[in-house]
This record gives sequence, C-alpha cells and structure tokens, in this order.
Amino acid sequence: MASTLDTSIDGARTSAARRIEGGRAHDAHVHWPAKVDLFGVQVTPTTYAEATATIIAAAQRRQPSVVSCHAVHAIVTMSDNPVLRDQVNRFDMITPDGQPVRWAINSLHKSGLADRVCGPQLTLEVCRQAAASDVSIYLYGGSPSVVEKLKANLEEQFPGLVIAGYESPPFRPLTLSEDEAVVERINTSGAGIVLIGLGCPKQDIFAFEHRSRIQGVQLCVGAAFDMHAGVKSFAPAWMRKRGLEWLYRLMQEPRRLARRYLSTNTIFLMKWGRAKLSRSARRRATDKSASDPEITDVGS
Repeated sequence: MASTLDTSIDGARTSAARRIEGGRAHDAHVHWPAKVDLFGVQVTPTTYAEATATIIAAAQRRQPSVVSCHAVHAIVTMSDNPVLRDQVNRFDMITPDGQPVRWAINSLHKSGLADRVCGPQLTLEVCRQAAASDVSIYLYGGSPSVVEKLKANLEEQFPGLVIAGYESPPFRPLTLSEDEAVVERINTSGAGIVLIGLGCPKQDIFAFEHRSRIQGVQLCVGAAFDMHAGVKSFAPAWMRKRGLEWLYRLMQEPRRLARRYLSTNTIFLMKWGRAKLSRSARRRATDKSASDPEITDVGS
C-alpha cells in the first residue's frame, strides 16, 4: 500500500512540477489543481497523492497558501454563509473530506474520484513526504495536552520529521499583539507547513485572516489533532468506506453532535437533490433545443 501511494505521489509530484511557472525551482510559483462548484463552495476533486505533492511543492517555496479539508458539516456551513463562503472560495484547495462530499462531486461533475481526501489521512501523507523532503512543520491548535501528544506521536511515527514549533492557542480571540506574535513565531520557525486544528469554521477563519501573512502552507485538518494524539478513535474502515463515519462520531459524542448532524446531513441531501434536479432540467432543455428542427423562413 505504501509503495503504491509513494508511486502515485511521485507521479503527482511530476504533475505538480508541470504547474510551476518558469524561473528557478525554489523561486517558481506553484499552481493548484482546478476546482468545481459544490453548492457554491469551490472544491478540488483531488487525490491524496496530488494534494500531498502540491502542498509539499508550495511548502518548499514557503508559498503562502491555504488548504482545508471539508466534510458535510463544513460544506453546508460555508454554503449557507455568504461571508464564510467568499472566504473559503479564496483558498487554494478544499479537499473532499467525507464520502458524501465525494459522491456529490462525482454525481454532479463526473469527476471519477475513487476516494475522499480526509484531514487525518492527509496529515499523515503530508508529514511522511515532509520528512522525506526536508520540509518542517508547525502545529497550531488543540489543547496543550493534545498538541504535545500529537507532536510526540508524529515524531515517533516519522523519525525524520522536523516539528519547528507547536502551540495551543487560547479559547478566545487573540489580541492584536498576540496575533502578531503568533505570525512572528511561525514565520521565524522556518516551517513550510502549518497544521491547524481549531475546528470548523474557526480554523478556516484563522487561515483566511492569515493567508498572506504566514509564509507557508496553512493546512486545516480539524479532528486530525485529536485522532493522531490518541484522544479520539477512528471509525472502523467499513464505516469510513460507506460514508458512515458521522454515525460513529455521533455514537461517541451524541449530546454534542446530534443536532449538528441531523441538521447538516439533511440540508446536504436537500442541496444535492436540488442540484441534481437543476442539472437534469438544464440537460433536458439543451437536448430539446438540439433536437428541434431548424426553422427556415421561406418567405424571405
């Protein structure tokens, strides 16, 4: 499995290199893969290999960029909020985190995605390639105990990985001086990638507000912090494959997640249904127009 993914990443890295504009390699600008519209949110139909290779290429140049992993809750939240939607649509990449998001993209855009690109797994792929590419990372988010455990676990799993810094921000808005200090710490650390685990939409707002100030790739991965710190468990593989990870998490935290999932899952299905009906109506109108015989004005 690892060798297959490594081969895929090598191929994706070549594709990423082709999207780099001229100039010396370390000065060149990385172009990000194309996006498609999902309920007003611009999502990238990508793979782990392509996303990882592009992130690493941008990180090697410390190119200010933002990547966020959006499952159903995030897509619905951004879709229904014009301000948040405008912000995330300026991100360089939003990955389809969650099988329902992948299914919807394939259904509406015929993208042919074979798998989702979720935050926890993308975190591992990026850390693995960062270690191999001499790209250091910075951890921003979680509680003090979580971020410390995360740091220790990632260093144990990836011996060559350099974690240039880590911190747990306060559970309140930063003051101006605190915010400036955070940016200074991250930039002077030399990290090419900042893993952000603040939850949706807080992490997306933070990334947007710092998109031109942080010299590197901001990668919003949410629950990946808790999962890789060992605080929360992963859903069984069969549930993840069938798009039931939300149900597993609901069973773990029913009081916190019941209302969220009931609301957002329903809204997501309604938006998907409306989008399908709208596309079908447009297709029928186009087909009818194409099939109508050409009318010639014989009296002219």
